[in-house]
Amino acid sequence: MNNLRLVEHDDENEDAAEVTWEDQQRINTFSKLNNRMRSLEDKLHELQQTKEALDDLATELELADEDESVLYKVGETFLHMPHNRAMKRLERDQAVLDDKLSSLGSRSDDCQKEMNELKVALYAKFGRAINLDE
Repeated sequence: MNNLRLVEHDDENEDAAEVTWEDQQRINTFSKLNNRMRSLEDKLHELQQTKEALDDLATELELADEDESVLYKVGETFLHMPHNRAMKRLERDQAVLDDKLSSLGSRSDDCQKEMNELKVALYAKFGRAINLDE
């Protein structure tokens, strides 16, 4: 069941490379970027769910009677708003959300690019002795 094996003393140092201070800084930077990337992915997922909810709301408002007021969520509360005002508010909220999604997406891409550069450098030096994949 357990895949542990006894490593001969000679085999133990076979792939060992000395870890310099610069290498350790690269490893630490990779770790920070990896944590940041996970956080950004969580935020992106949350914002995408919010975007889907706003898209569903837009569909519902298009079908609603324009003479009646609608309940619109602002923060943690729901307010009665005239239909046209709710539509304008929805458009503004969608634009703000799209900007946030774009910004987080570019930050995520930047992190991924920097992580890939660090992976190349670290794998070149340490080979199989280091694991940078999740």
